[in-house]
Amino acid sequence: MTVDNTESQMRKGLLELCILGIISSRKEAYPSDILEQLKEAKLVVLEGTLYPLLTRLKNAGMLTYRWEESPSGPPRKYYALTQSGADFYKQLRSSWEELSNAVNHLATI
Repeated sequence: MTVDNTESQMRKGLLELCILGIISSRKEAYPSDILEQLKEAKLVVLEGTLYPLLTRLKNAGMLTYRWEESPSGPPRKYYALTQSGADFYKQLRSSWEELSNAVNHLATI
């Protein structure tokens, strides 16, 4: 067991929350913009991790997408939260706040 492995698992567990938060704050987002914002927050995620997660969230009814023509390449897929996705994000945020408060409390004992 290593710290790196545990840290990686914690990050994976919070990835849905972070992605939904990014999309929520922008109203819609292009995957490379999501990756860039995660990178800026020091949560480096590979495309091979992001795309399956976006597909899973879409298939679960949390996201929708639209295609937009790009002047410099292939069309782009922009993701947005559905109402179910917005509700799910609010629930995740609430759960995260409770968990974060509990962990921070225990860490100060």
